[in-house]
Amino acid sequence: MSDIQDSEANLPPDRTPGTAAAKPVSADASGAPAASQNPAGTPPVAGPTVSVAASPVVQPVVPTPVDPAAAAAASVQPGPGAQPAAEATQAQAQQTPQQSPYSSLPPPPHHAGDAPWAQTWRFLTARLRQLSDKAGRRVMQRTLKIGVSARIFHPESGAKGLRSKTLQYLEESIAQWVMSRDVLVFMIPTVNTNGLVHPSNIRLRDYAKHLDGLVLQGGADVSPQSYAQAATRPEWSGDRVRDMYELELLHEFIEAGKPVLGICRGCQLINVAFGGTLYQDIATDVPTAILHVNDQYDSNYHALHFPQGSSLAGMVKTENAIVNSIHHQAVRDLGRDLSVEAVSGPDQIVEAIRYRKAPFVMGLQWHPEFHRAGGAELLDCTPILDSFLRAARETRF
Repeated sequence: MSDIQDSEANLPPDRTPGTAAAKPVSADASGAPAASQNPAGTPPVAGPTVSVAASPVVQPVVPTPVDPAAAAAASVQPGPGAQPAAEATQAQAQQTPQQSPYSSLPPPPHHAGDAPWAQTWRFLTARLRQLSDKAGRRVMQRTLKIGVSARIFHPESGAKGLRSKTLQYLEESIAQWVMSRDVLVFMIPTVNTNGLVHPSNIRLRDYAKHLDGLVLQGGADVSPQSYAQAATRPEWSGDRVRDMYELELLHEFIEAGKPVLGICRGCQLINVAFGGTLYQDIATDVPTAILHVNDQYDSNYHALHFPQGSSLAGMVKTENAIVNSIHHQAVRDLGRDLSVEAVSGPDQIVEAIRYRKAPFVMGLQWHPEFHRAGGAELLDCTPILDSFLRAARETRF
């Protein structure tokens, strides 16, 4: 064996990956190559043959980026039964959801897939609901407007100045009592569409439409003609003109669903409006009755009693009370759909009535506007006024 062949035989068997080791040419005992290694028909070459190893092809080495976390995981020897680091990393990558670049955007609305007209309809209804709520709050917060019927002064024969004119007015205390709850008060005049000097198309129903409630104040007697009777004495003939005006006014407010509070004469007028009758004079028609009017005027008092089931008793939170008494007429036959809410303690004369088929239509025979000045022992009628005004707010719509 030659020196070159001896040096190749001493090379280590493992070489750098990617390099191919050259196979030595084998020779027989004579030193010639084996016949199997020569092409057919090629004569053998005499002399020793030197076998040269092929030069390995050198590939450029590209550095691979190393993940620190992966390197740390690879450095840890897995325990028995543990997954290899590469498999664990791959499993963790599959379990971790990929972060979308749009993940910070809000989810689409619930109705995003609806037709455009459906979305438009929802928007319009929401807007209308918002406007309706806002308008409702404004209406409820608006100051109440309460109408008060007018007292009427008729011209005196042969008089001069104001006494020769028809006057319409109200007593100061009734207006101030209502205004004490921070509401506006308007006196409602009579209307005359057939007037020759100042004709007008304004009707009493127009007042009922634009005002929130009605107070029928006291004053002259109700005419017996208004309940189909004749006056038993000339001085008890009452005021038929005012009756017709207030009966129409009462009818219009009830038709409009507005609350009504009748005071003294107003209580009697409510009874007559529903078919009831009156005592033309209590002292004459009910001799056993106490004096319900005398020279003391609003300083004349008597006890008040509330019958079982009276809603008025629930308002004032008491069973017995003291009220003033300034009337010589009173309810006799109760009108239809009316209930008695209070009576005079000593003689059972009707002192308060209520119309059952309306939210608030009530008559008081006494004058609540005089009670605060009359003394602390008199019934506090503020809860009655508050109930009347509450009904006015609730019936605005």
